[in-house]
Amino acid sequence: MFDLVGNGSAEQVAEALAGLPEPRRREIGVGLTAWFKKRDRETWWTSGPGTALAVAVVGCLPTAAQAAAILGRASVPVDGTRAARLVLAVAEDRGVTWLGDLAYRVAARFSERSWVDRWQFVAALLQAQGSPPPTDDRSVQQWLTAVQFPDRGRRGAPTPVADRLRDDPFLPAMLPRLFEVDGIGTQMMFDVHWKSWDEPKRHALLTALAQLAAEGVVDRAALVDGALGRLLRGDRPTALRAFTTLLGLLSLSTAEVAAHATDHLRLLTDAPAPVATMAQKALRQVPDLELESILDASRQVLTRPDRALVRTQLTWLDKLARQHPDRVTEIAEVIALGADHPAVELRDRATTLAARHGVAPVSPDLGAAVTGPRGDDLPAPTPPAPAPEPITDVDELAEEVAALLGTQYDGASLDRILDGLVRLTATDAVRVRAALDPVIERRHWSWANEHRYDPLCLCQVLVDVFTSAGVAQPAQPRSRWQALLAALRRSEASTPELVGTNPRVPPVHRLLRARLVEIGAHVTDRGDTGLLALPTSANGTLDPMVLVERLAALGARTPGHWDLTQALLRLPTNADEAVAGKAAALGSPAGDRLAAWLRDGGLPQPVMRQSTLRRKRTGQYNFDHPYMPPERLLVELSPPDGHADPDGLLTLHPSSIGVEHTGWVNLWPSLLPGHRGVVAAAVLPLVANTADLDQRDGTAVLPLLAETTGPGGIALDLAMAYGLGARHAPDRVATLDALLTLAAADQFDAVGTGAALGALATGARVKLSRVVEPLRDAAQAGAPSTVWRLLAATLPALLTPPTPPRGTIDMLTLATETATTTGVRLDVPGLAEVAARGGSSRLVTEARRLHRALQSR
Repeated sequence: MFDLVGNGSAEQVAEALAGLPEPRRREIGVGLTAWFKKRDRETWWTSGPGTALAVAVVGCLPTAAQAAAILGRASVPVDGTRAARLVLAVAEDRGVTWLGDLAYRVAARFSERSWVDRWQFVAALLQAQGSPPPTDDRSVQQWLTAVQFPDRGRRGAPTPVADRLRDDPFLPAMLPRLFEVDGIGTQMMFDVHWKSWDEPKRHALLTALAQLAAEGVVDRAALVDGALGRLLRGDRPTALRAFTTLLGLLSLSTAEVAAHATDHLRLLTDAPAPVATMAQKALRQVPDLELESILDASRQVLTRPDRALVRTQLTWLDKLARQHPDRVTEIAEVIALGADHPAVELRDRATTLAARHGVAPVSPDLGAAVTGPRGDDLPAPTPPAPAPEPITDVDELAEEVAALLGTQYDGASLDRILDGLVRLTATDAVRVRAALDPVIERRHWSWANEHRYDPLCLCQVLVDVFTSAGVAQPAQPRSRWQALLAALRRSEASTPELVGTNPRVPPVHRLLRARLVEIGAHVTDRGDTGLLALPTSANGTLDPMVLVERLAALGARTPGHWDLTQALLRLPTNADEAVAGKAAALGSPAGDRLAAWLRDGGLPQPVMRQSTLRRKRTGQYNFDHPYMPPERLLVELSPPDGHADPDGLLTLHPSSIGVEHTGWVNLWPSLLPGHRGVVAAAVLPLVANTADLDQRDGTAVLPLLAETTGPGGIALDLAMAYGLGARHAPDRVATLDALLTLAAADQFDAVGTGAALGALATGARVKLSRVVEPLRDAAQAGAPSTVWRLLAATLPALLTPPTPPRGTIDMLTLATETATTTGVRLDVPGLAEVAARGGSSRLVTEARRLHRALQSR
């Protein structure tokens, strides 16, 4: 029986169970539970064995609770409707009455990673029982996924979404929940690719709902009320798009908008810009809307930062002023509120319209002189925080490892955990092993193995290090670890030197892997006092005197080569001769190496050169190629003349545009805390992904990089420029944090970053519309001088082309504001020529405004 389950022979399992008496079934069930627990720890389940297991579970286990304890596990996939069909047959043969209970219990264990097959299994069981569907958030998401992907394995044209919904018995229960589940709007925007990927049927679900409303299958009023209610409650902007799209497809009549006028007015004043724009457009079509309500809403709308929304509102008010001559003064006074808007062109527009209707507001003069030049007003930088105290207790070590392995890796520091592991294993190996075994067994699924698609992944190596601690190993062979160590160094070298075989793995990451392998090979050594490279500061720096003391504590023992290498790389470059003398006095090879390192000034800074990497195909199947940017600005590193660079840490030649993001890069700043430029060059492809590939989380490393030291050079300039143009707001916020940290320490090269930003924008590699927001936030946070210097370096490149990049006008506006605020005059090549052009386009108008502001200094 168990062999049939393991082989995925579900039909044969059903045949084997047919006609078995209940006592025999229960006897098999006991053995099945024990067999499953053992197999679940050792192997990965696939849908074939998972389906066979479902048949055996329902055919042998006595209760729904026991069955759900197995089938509800995320590690057990089932083959959807096929599994349900076989399970229903086995249940009927056995006389099982708890399938509905089982379905609800399995559904209760859905997660965001659950496959749609699990929902199809649950849905088929519930439909057969005539039971209503579960309507919790996860179940609704799973149901919607099944609507999007219903015909897995079916050939021919897919069933239209409207027909799927029309025939779905769960639609009445699920439809209202689409307007209640947070974030589900993003999923509702799916397209259906029927004839080809190039001709998708846009917004298939929303179009189907509008069609069913027109047919009377679903209640049109319920859709309108649900969509407006969701918009009023709010959600992420991307999730709200589904409901504005649905309202657009429903094409609300004037009467329907008038009936919901209060809702639309609330959306106009408070909702995100796309929703407010939709509400504004709808309200303008209502001929007899109460004027007082429009004026009340306008008082709030005219203070919003959304320029298009405010511009349209001013036009609407202008039209109303002509339609209501008896109330023109009241309307003009509302228009005059726009004279205080931050956007210069809107201030001018409001002032002109208000004056046209008899009100002359006093507009602020951005060109007014200031008493003297003004710099940034940022808090003084604080020294790096000290590193946390070492782990000295096995229970604390187990807690830290559990926290690390309990979720997908996001770049959490490893040094303190590894140091505690080495130190405690040397003194109490048995307790360490007993404490870590259950933690490793319960680890998050992402730590299960090495992810081959990610060349930076160290999941399996790190888990193996934890698994090796406290395990008695013969001196020879420690075959696996020794083989890994041998693969990391050159065979002809007298001392280990890092070998680079994958150009996508930067040298700093090869060093990290070498350290982990070295720890795994020696973690069971007796008498180890911990890691030499454990930093003394939170940014990764190591106090030289502390390292001398650690070497002294080693006595005659030889430290790990890569551990000592990492320790040296964490030392500051300004250590005095006294520390070098104490290191030499140790009389050991490690002490001599430390003394020589300190006297030579440590690892030198690299030579940087900007390069342009162009898109190219890599192999026959390169599906990402059409989505890659045509080219990308990156940085090559080379060692200075006279430095051999045996480990390749100062050598970097980018070879590929497409690089997957990974949390491991967040460790790199702490590995080379005195070489900001080296790390910036290594992370640059990942940061660039956030701007030209719209990926997420690639700039999380920049605030960490800002806490380190050393010249950043063009690598840091490009990283900051790409980060300011990141697609997603959290990535821009991370870049802003790094900018403010660097500016406060007077280590931000505003001119270099501005020049890099200009080059990226004119090459269409960065969208300026994304850049303005973080720069404005930086100016408001106390760095107007830094922002003005950056803009003054960016604008020449933007003003050179006949057609400047989109967003140049907003950059000019911000430049005028920051130049006026600081009172600093900077030369902007090309500005005078644009300002001297004829006409009154926004570009020329903003160029003239900035030119006048600079001429008045």
